[in-house]
Amino acid sequence: MRIDNPIWLWFCLPAILYFGLVAIQFWPKSSALYRTVYCLRVAAVALLIFALTDPSLYRSEKQEQIIFLMDRSASMAGLETDMSTTINAALSEKEDHQLAGVYTFAEDFQSLVPISKERQTVPADISINQNKHTNIAQALELAANSGNKDLATRIVLLTDGNETQGSAIESLERLQSERLQVDVFPVKQQAENDAAITRFETPESAFLGEAQAFSVSIHAEADAAARLIFSVNDQDFDQKEVSLSAGSNVFSYSYPAEEEGLAKYEARIEVAEDAFLENNRLASITDIGGTPEVLVVEGAEKSPIPAVLDRERINVSEMAATQLPQNLSSILGYDAVIFDNVPATSIGEQQMAVIEQAVKQFGLGFMMVGGDQSYGLGGYFKTPIEQLLPVEMEVKGKHELPSLGLVIVMDRSGSMAGGKMELAKEAAARSVELLRSDDTVGVIAFDDRPWEIVPTEKLKDPKAATDKILSVAPGGGTEIYKSLEEAYKQLEDLELQRKHIILLTDGQSATSNDYDALIEAGIENNVTLSTVSIGQDADKGLLEGMAGSGNGRFYDVTDATTIPAILSRETIMMSRTYIVDKPFYPTVYSSKWNPLFSDGIPQMNAYIATTAKGTASVALESEEEDPILATWNYGLGKTVAYTSGSGAWSGGFQTWKNWPAFWNRNVSELLPAFEEVPFSVAKKAQGIYTVEDPSHSSAILDITVVDEKGDEVPIQTQPIAPGKVEVALDAEPGLVFFSISNETGAAYKTGLAVPYGDEYRIDEPNMAMLTAIAERTGGTVADSLDEVFRNLPYESGTKQPIRHNLLLFAMILFFIDITLRRFGLKLPKKPLKRAAETEKSPRTVEQLIKAKKRS
Repeated sequence: MRIDNPIWLWFCLPAILYFGLVAIQFWPKSSALYRTVYCLRVAAVALLIFALTDPSLYRSEKQEQIIFLMDRSASMAGLETDMSTTINAALSEKEDHQLAGVYTFAEDFQSLVPISKERQTVPADISINQNKHTNIAQALELAANSGNKDLATRIVLLTDGNETQGSAIESLERLQSERLQVDVFPVKQQAENDAAITRFETPESAFLGEAQAFSVSIHAEADAAARLIFSVNDQDFDQKEVSLSAGSNVFSYSYPAEEEGLAKYEARIEVAEDAFLENNRLASITDIGGTPEVLVVEGAEKSPIPAVLDRERINVSEMAATQLPQNLSSILGYDAVIFDNVPATSIGEQQMAVIEQAVKQFGLGFMMVGGDQSYGLGGYFKTPIEQLLPVEMEVKGKHELPSLGLVIVMDRSGSMAGGKMELAKEAAARSVELLRSDDTVGVIAFDDRPWEIVPTEKLKDPKAATDKILSVAPGGGTEIYKSLEEAYKQLEDLELQRKHIILLTDGQSATSNDYDALIEAGIENNVTLSTVSIGQDADKGLLEGMAGSGNGRFYDVTDATTIPAILSRETIMMSRTYIVDKPFYPTVYSSKWNPLFSDGIPQMNAYIATTAKGTASVALESEEEDPILATWNYGLGKTVAYTSGSGAWSGGFQTWKNWPAFWNRNVSELLPAFEEVPFSVAKKAQGIYTVEDPSHSSAILDITVVDEKGDEVPIQTQPIAPGKVEVALDAEPGLVFFSISNETGAAYKTGLAVPYGDEYRIDEPNMAMLTAIAERTGGTVADSLDEVFRNLPYESGTKQPIRHNLLLFAMILFFIDITLRRFGLKLPKKPLKRAAETEKSPRTVEQLIKAKKRS
């Protein structure tokens, strides 16, 4: 029997005093009922007091368990085999009454060998997932709570002790146990020669043409020759041979600011036999002031817009859509971006997400110009670009729409597994969402045979159809013809104005069939075909020929993220008449463009039909009340939608005297108009930054952090003073961008470099921490694992709590007490016999005389 809270036994003193006094006063004169109730109450109170002490029945065990914790973080690279060999040698010494298991840890925690009585060995191949940090505290806590908690446990920790997350010493407070012991086996990093860039600084801001002073600090473990390379916006511009001495090396460099905007500079070194490549580069950001920078992105044709812009006041750059950068730092080098008839199929979701964040968080201006490859026809439905524009791609009830039958034939073979399959399903689901309830739709997925996912019929329940599409799983081989034949059969007899098939595949058909005859028969039944080729293994020649014969379009996809845009574009082209192609005079509303139309309004030829969003400002509108020119604010930035084109679609606008002024007015609208306040951002510690308003006039600071991919970085903010906030973030090494604004509308943007973690540095084992862990838990600091299976000084055993049992018995006694006091104590009585019945009968006279004399 064991009790965990003996302090409650002090209640026995007042209980003994009370019941003792009661017994002295009432027991001698009490009845049997009173004495019975008295005993019941004493027993019930005793049980209650004993239950408060949290008692348990203890049964000892002979078993004990040994858990190995192997550090496999980046700093331990190359040591996995040695540690596994050492552990295997130790496991061979395990005794029968001992259980053993092996776990690995870094930033995460994984089971390598499950805890078992059997003799096992560590596998040769050890998967490494999240190894950029060392979290010893988490590993100790998870290991201590693994296996059987009733057994005496020894954790054997193999690590260099250089933790980069958590605090192992603090975790010991949560691991206090009478059955836990931690032995530590210090492991020294294998790498000896390493060179790392520890600091790279460039000016926060500079003027065009100004000589910028760069400073680079490099730490080397030994003397070495290295190449120091500099780049701007991911383009190398200079390199120099340097000699490194053991210890710290500082180099200075000067470079003129050649381009305006936000410049991303990077320094990197190349050293022979370098231990870690991750610590060989650092980046920095410099804001180069000057005239505004405008980027015009062109589609298939050259844009006429740069020729009419005022190049004396703005710098204009031109770029093909396929060259659009994917990182945020390059986009933030411009003040405004104009898409001139650019299809979404030429750019990926990554570029669109980056532009959306640049507009929302950093005040970039964005404008989309119409054309047959733009807006809905360009495939922008439900993309980040549609989200930031003042118009929706969907046309809501103002145009006559043709009846449509659409069948999507989607490859679900094994080669599609992973990202391609998910994007294909998202694309098909997005296409279904674009259709009306009167449209007919079907989805066929195929591997070595066709699978009907959505039957070809009117779209009654879009959500149910979408759910079915999203549930498709990858299968086996690839057989195209049978599925395509099935799609043609389902459409050929339908009475619809447009019938279309979209075929999407990443492979080659297992059989060769007469596709030409199938497609020609479909053309006779008004069925058209478009094909989408994904990756390098698809039969592009076959698919391109099929699309040409089927009066459709062929898409050769290199960036899988464009698949949803492709299917959206195909669906919109077949289900809508988006191009309004008839001359008209637009209606002019009150706006900043009004003065340009004081002498009259030119005629316009065509535009793309869209729907203005609720809070958008429409400056020009068509006769059918479709927006021609609309603007709105999106976050810190402004966006403009011009649904006509920059060429022939604009009709008389091209010869209009104010045509150049019209485009310059658009650019002026796009340029940032907020007041820029130079908020300061300073690094306080690893992952901790301080943001401060120098004037201390800001009551609220709104802070957003975005990485190079355009993804928001989760942050935690803590106000520490008026106009001063502490920001904690956990970002991957590289560049992050801070967007800061206050309640008055003032804003500021800056970029900071997040350096590589401490994991990529050569350090000696942290013996002070490892020794503290061992001493606090009664373990040892070992230089071998020969003694890890020695008997533990603690006893194993199981505890069976009995508190609830005692409470139950006390409650039963209490109710017996109540029952006896309510109904009394009735003992059975033996009936008395009459005297006459006690004598033998019949009696004689002599017996009666004797009885009389006795009485």
